[in-house]
Amino acid sequence: MPITSPPQNTDELYQALRENDRRPYGRTRTVTAEELVDAAEQFAEPVPLIDALLELHEAYTYGSEPRKSPVVFARLLTLFDEQPDVFDERLRHQLFWRFKWVAGALRALPEIPLASLRQWLTEMRDRYEKAGLDLQPYYGQAYRLAAHVGEDTALAYELWAGRSRSRLSDCEACEICDRALYHLAAGDDERALSTWEPVLAGQESCQEEPARSASYALLPLLRTGRTDEARGLHLAGYRGCRRNPSMAGVVGRHLEFCALTGNEARGLELLAENRNLFDEVDSPYDQLDFLTGVEVLLQRVEALGHGELPAAGFPGRTWTVTGLRAEVRGRAADLAARFDDRNGTSAHTDGRNARLDRAPLIDALELTLRTRSLDDVSPATSVATPVAPAAVSASTARTTAAVPESLTELILQARSLEEEAHPDAQACWARLRTLVASRDYTHPDDPAVGPLLRLRADLLADEANWAGDRDESADAAALHEEAAGLYDDAGLPGHAALSRACALLATAEIPTKDADGPEAKARAKTEALTTAHTSLVRLHEETSGLTPHQEARLLRLRATALGLRLQTSGNSGNSGNSGNEEHVAPLLAEVDLLHAFATRHDLTGQIARALLLRATTHALTGDLPAALTETDGLLDRLKEHGPAWHLPRVLALRGRLHLGLQDAQAAHADLSEALRLAADWPADAVDTPRLHAELAEVCMHLGRPEEALRHLTRSAELDLRRGRRVDAFCTYSNAAQLSLDLGRVEDAIALLDSLLAEPDVVARELDDRLTAQLRLTRARALHAGDDLKAATAEFAALAAESAGWDDDPGSHAMIAAETAVLLGESGEFGPARKAADQALAAHARAPRHEHLSNTLRELARLQAQQQGPDGLAGARAFLTDAGRVADEARAAGYEAHGRSLDTALAYEHGRVNAYAGAYDEALTALEQALTLLGEPGPERHRAGEWAECVRLAAAVEGIYLERPAPALTRLDAAVARLTAAGHTEETEQLTALAARLRDEE
Repeated sequence: MPITSPPQNTDELYQALRENDRRPYGRTRTVTAEELVDAAEQFAEPVPLIDALLELHEAYTYGSEPRKSPVVFARLLTLFDEQPDVFDERLRHQLFWRFKWVAGALRALPEIPLASLRQWLTEMRDRYEKAGLDLQPYYGQAYRLAAHVGEDTALAYELWAGRSRSRLSDCEACEICDRALYHLAAGDDERALSTWEPVLAGQESCQEEPARSASYALLPLLRTGRTDEARGLHLAGYRGCRRNPSMAGVVGRHLEFCALTGNEARGLELLAENRNLFDEVDSPYDQLDFLTGVEVLLQRVEALGHGELPAAGFPGRTWTVTGLRAEVRGRAADLAARFDDRNGTSAHTDGRNARLDRAPLIDALELTLRTRSLDDVSPATSVATPVAPAAVSASTARTTAAVPESLTELILQARSLEEEAHPDAQACWARLRTLVASRDYTHPDDPAVGPLLRLRADLLADEANWAGDRDESADAAALHEEAAGLYDDAGLPGHAALSRACALLATAEIPTKDADGPEAKARAKTEALTTAHTSLVRLHEETSGLTPHQEARLLRLRATALGLRLQTSGNSGNSGNSGNEEHVAPLLAEVDLLHAFATRHDLTGQIARALLLRATTHALTGDLPAALTETDGLLDRLKEHGPAWHLPRVLALRGRLHLGLQDAQAAHADLSEALRLAADWPADAVDTPRLHAELAEVCMHLGRPEEALRHLTRSAELDLRRGRRVDAFCTYSNAAQLSLDLGRVEDAIALLDSLLAEPDVVARELDDRLTAQLRLTRARALHAGDDLKAATAEFAALAAESAGWDDDPGSHAMIAAETAVLLGESGEFGPARKAADQALAAHARAPRHEHLSNTLRELARLQAQQQGPDGLAGARAFLTDAGRVADEARAAGYEAHGRSLDTALAYEHGRVNAYAGAYDEALTALEQALTLLGEPGPERHRAGEWAECVRLAAAVEGIYLERPAPALTRLDAAVARLTAAGHTEETEQLTALAARLRDEE
């Protein structure tokens, strides 16, 4: 934010300049730089003013404000002309370097005459010659002007590229980009990509690179068939430019890339993320570059028939794709014409038209783990087409029937399908809900249909079932009760009884707020289900005139209540299956009642449900072989008698049973077949997201993590479409972590960026802990991607937020500890100390012994390694805290997962003292660590730890304390021990160190 109080002296001014230099480019940094220039003018000292002006000039340049950049530079040039002696070598270098920045700013302004641009280059050449500077930078700017104007660039290119680089030449990365663009303009994609290779490989970089080069290389990579490289560059390159006004053109090229690779939905998502660029880019040239990329995207979306989709655009109003495209086209065409008028060519209009005329280069390139089409982001416009009851054989193709045009037939078909629990009933109810909501709805006057009151009750019951599927138990119970009342009014006691039965079961599943802890909540739910079952039995006994279908459903609800009770009682603190035995017999008795009744009345659907409940009961009691036998029999029956829509669910159960029996290959086959069959039914008929999630688990057991990742992302996206957003985000979080574990860092970051940009996340409507988990994974991914600055900022923000989690101090301890380490890696040990203290305070409330010990030891190592003797006191303070944590762990009986905390601490004392030059103390600590480790045993990891400790002790003793003889004795003895124990690989570094010591004797 802008400064709150002006600096009172030059020390405070320079401190403020350093702080502003750490801010990202943008309005905040620019406004602060302007205020610091005002402050610097009060000190009557030229050098602080020059430094403040240089900071402001940089803010304008990289904040995309080219109109202001030359004005500030003119002040600097005046100061140089008036007081040249004030400019030391550093300031002089900065001044002459920025002639190039001003040349770029003037090119970006179409109102500056071409003669003035050439005059500025002449000024630059004259001043360079006068100062005795090499002219290669001047020729570089002359080439850029020729390319910008659209002149023949061959001579200008040779005059620049043929000269040797000098101290004031653009950085190697920028010059590589310019050379590659020259070849690209000549139509030579391969040579351009070959030229770009050092930048794209990360060997050369700067403020704008490799993001700028990556954006230009995207399409050449596609044209040469290198799609995987293009995908990777898009993910990494976009992250380096998003929301950055000075890189608006780069963002525009990424939007164009999305449009030409079948990723229009992602393009709209990125456009929304960069909506600030419509308002914050003051450079006409950058505006033209950005808007042309935007227009390519919008043109493609509109051509695909989605012109009415909302789009992020210029502030002050809402936009559709079609409306925004028209606005963008007008503005961009005007900008291109202004540049061409100034330059006397048609280069910018021609270049813009060439981009707009490009056809898609590939039908569909999967860019991210969250691939979506425009249909996925469009509002739903139709319901699924219902299907007539199919033949029962699974091998018989389903016959799709259209939704009846006749309202009477539609109502009757919906009820008939609902009675069978047929999945296609959902489409009929959805259509009826739309019709009934219409103002001109007229209910059929047909005794077979019944009154409107009954239809409204039917729709309420369907809505209640939907709420139950989304685990919204309270809403489901209320809707079922309301439906029951309407059925009563319609004179349908059997229907009313069923709705009340559903309400009883939904009420029992409402989470208990008074219970404290998961076990207490499970006990409370168990009691509620027992009460619900008693009420269901009574309701059944007291209701007369039930049809066979209604009575079977009541019996199934009774069995379901006891099944849920059995499942819940396993979480109520009982160990093993013994605590559930009392619940098994009543459940099986209810299942037998249901099965006998359904068999007597030939209700195939209820027979299948009874058999499924029996198999599930065996699974819940731990008798997996019996459950598998039941499931095999049920599958045979379903294939012969139906109903076919139960097959995916039963196959999924058998897959889970196979996994429980350690047969992951059979589990994969069952779940894959379940997923294949699920595609025959409406999306919500089978829990397809769960099938994908279970397949992901099985794939991990089979060692196929990439396949698991695909299933996780598919599961999450399906949950998202069904409105189960919490489930979706949890699954996406797992997918992001798996992607990170697989080393697909950019994929993880892109996925998390997409999720965190969702409207409900931005509006803080999603659970705050779940959002924090997503951000935490993203911070770790940024760290893994070597973006230490962004990772540290995210961790610091999370640490501040989690400090208020009074109910979860352990998570705060973990986050604060990771924040401290990242601050340490950045060399900011003051803030790192504060973060570590926060972690220790939270650890006191919720111990995290090993995590805190690891953190404190790592901070000590970092400080000693970076600061040497000057950091020893701070490093030892971290180790003292680690010692207290180890003492607490010992007193609490905590056992570390790896080596003991005391051993690790002794080793770290040795390493820290060695880094700081306290070699005697280092050797003493390392010998203590060796004592704690003991002799190397058969375990390879322990042998490796022991060998490393010996190596470091010998290095300290032989090299730094200059006592090679005892060091060699130590090494020779260690090599002998390790060899005798069969750890020959662990001896290699010891042998190499011994050879070095002997050579130096």
